Amino acid sequence: MTQTNLSKPGLEQAVGGQATVSTANISQAKARRIALAAQGFHKPRPSSPPSMRSLKGVIDRIGLLQIDSVNVLSRSHYLPLFSRLGHYDRDLLHRATASRPRVLTEYWAHEASLIPPATYRLLQWRMDSWKETAWGKMRQDTPGYAELLELVYDEVARRGPITASRLDQCLSHDMPAPSGTNWGWNWSQVKTALEALFWAGRIGSAGRNPQFERRYDITERILPADIAATPPPPKDEAIVELLRISAKALGIGTAQCLRDYFRLPASAVQPAIRRLVDAGELQPVQVAGWKRTAYLARDASKPRAIRARALLSPFDSLVFERARTEALFDFRFRLEIYVPKHKRVHGYYVLPFLLGDRLVARVDLKADREAGLLRVQSAHAEPHAPETTAVELYQELVLMARWLGLERVAVTGMGDLGPGLVAAGAERA
Repeated sequence: MTQTNLSKPGLEQAVGGQATVSTANISQAKARRIALAAQGFHKPRPSSPPSMRSLKGVIDRIGLLQIDSVNVLSRSHYLPLFSRLGHYDRDLLHRATASRPRVLTEYWAHEASLIPPATYRLLQWRMDSWKETAWGKMRQDTPGYAELLELVYDEVARRGPITASRLDQCLSHDMPAPSGTNWGWNWSQVKTALEALFWAGRIGSAGRNPQFERRYDITERILPADIAATPPPPKDEAIVELLRISAKALGIGTAQCLRDYFRLPASAVQPAIRRLVDAGELQPVQVAGWKRTAYLARDASKPRAIRARALLSPFDSLVFERARTEALFDFRFRLEIYVPKHKRVHGYYVLPFLLGDRLVARVDLKADREAGLLRVQSAHAEPHAPETTAVELYQELVLMARWLGLERVAVTGMGDLGPGLVAAGAERA
């Protein structure tokens, strides 16, 4: 995760490294409301069951869904839709990624992400540079590797959609897996080739199976025909368009915020932002407490109030740029998944709780599917949390439990909000 400190003292940082004079001053509270509106939190959840049109509406706003494999509560990419739509049918997302014509497909955008096929075409420059930008064994230049790539591509073209494990079985007599027990990183030669071809854009994901394995197929069969037939734009034009998507999704942010949304190269971002500023699509502004120039999207909503209530995935696009989260919400958020249990402060899978226009609490959740319980393993309030936080949080937890098909909420862990949640549950019962 990016750790840039937006409030670090020093010269304002602007396009091309030149100091600029902002044309407007914006309070932190106003910037926060703009950011929340850009992510769709200024509107109430739909009163009727959300449809594919509802899903498309969310994607049109936020541009992507980051993927993560942790399933202690729910796969992360399902959660941002619940945060914005409430109780929706999870099969909508499966259909959006696995059924033709696809609404979403997978690629390396902000980490592994689900993105619209049109956005996929904007990342062709990343695909073209896979030999320099891919990581690990994908970039190897060993004898026979080029031939392996072509063999694997031909097999995917013949057999796809197909998972890596199934293709590995089909070709194992030629390419046995290496020994060792290093879980997901101990890739077979076939898996390495598949990931290289995926990074290069020659094959893509036709969705994932229940075991969360990608189902690989050649790109021409994954993208809608009109998009597959359209030549991708040059890199500089693609970067400008990706920044437009970022600006719409963020509403307001620094150059680093805009860059981070699609992990864009700094050298290409600076001239692209200049173009958008010159065109009037971005306005340089100064946010109170930020020492770096921010950029306000021309069409960003500027609500006077936000009345949101939502639990957020730790990989939600509202909060995945941690420095921006801290600068907007005074909320320092760090993942503790890989921290030893005895050293964790807030828990294993911690979700920020949005109430109004503030992040007021954080809660460590686990879906105990066997017992039918949504377990609250810890719940901590922020210093500015209102007195109603425990009651509001409990109500949101009940909604999440129902969406996950769980029978009830069980407060089983630590944290200063625990007693309030227990009381809220007792009163509701």
